[in-house]
Amino acid sequence: MRDIVVFSGSAHRALAEAICSELGTSLSPSETVRFSNDCLQSQLLANCRQRDVYIVQPLVPPTQDHLMELLLMVDAARGASAASITVVVPHYAYARSDKKDASRISIGGKLVADMMATAGVNRVVTMTLHAPQVHGFFSMPLDHLTAIGELADHYRDSDLSNAVVVSPDFGNAKTASQFARLLGLPVAAGSKQRKADDKVVIDAIVGDVAGKRAIVLDDEIATGGSIVELVSMLERQGVTEISVACTHGLFTGKAVERLRDHPGIAEVVTTDTVPPPADWPALRVRSVAPLFARAIARIHAGESVSSLFDGVDPTHAPPQPKLPL
Repeated sequence: MRDIVVFSGSAHRALAEAICSELGTSLSPSETVRFSNDCLQSQLLANCRQRDVYIVQPLVPPTQDHLMELLLMVDAARGASAASITVVVPHYAYARSDKKDASRISIGGKLVADMMATAGVNRVVTMTLHAPQVHGFFSMPLDHLTAIGELADHYRDSDLSNAVVVSPDFGNAKTASQFARLLGLPVAAGSKQRKADDKVVIDAIVGDVAGKRAIVLDDEIATGGSIVELVSMLERQGVTEISVACTHGLFTGKAVERLRDHPGIAEVVTTDTVPPPADWPALRVRSVAPLFARAIARIHAGESVSSLFDGVDPTHAPPQPKLPL
């Protein structure tokens, strides 16, 4: 790890420190200031010349500030003659803007990827993109990690008899199926229609959930509207207990109050890809810092990152031998 230099933006310094602790290195200092005209300026306070630079910055609210800070830090590293620049973006917020589903609408996921390339990023490490096709937006190598193995470890110590994994929608059903396979459970899915960013309607559950305990798995929880709607439908279907798990627990707006105080939700489990809310001590947070550290160490050594997920998720694991035709 001698030639690695790790910096952190202001979005989630605790995660960057945890990653450095796993790597056995120190988090290098940096400084970002805001001028009176609202412009940002970033300065890296450690030598980057001919070093492999890693910058940790999830895109969390205020997302635009954190994105701009990340780009400025990349520009500073490029100007300081870094050998390579890898951005570690545990939560890539613009992945939700991945398609043209209305006329004259922007596709932010591709635009932000292009901005990173222009700034000088050589590699991106991220986790659980909202849609798999977002991977193709990046012109540089991207290592896409998954947290379902870490989330599954939380439930392995629990009584899983008569339990079922439930996806809030069909788009997440493939990941939910892999998660269910890790736990040896059946899977079900909600039929969801999104009316607006914070309003959804779930009109049916596909799969047998009556009389069972449900583990709801989602990739991201923002306002919590989808989860509350799904919980109401599951209760009407006769589910006896509900646990909620997600990779990115943003919990924006009234999400904490909606989920923390909901009588039908027994627990909520998430990871530390984004900073957890301070006013929710009962929230179960699983750290993904060891996983990111192992990925960084393998990238630095020129080793396989996909082998981290062998036996966890085939879509992230190394290719398997094909049967002869």
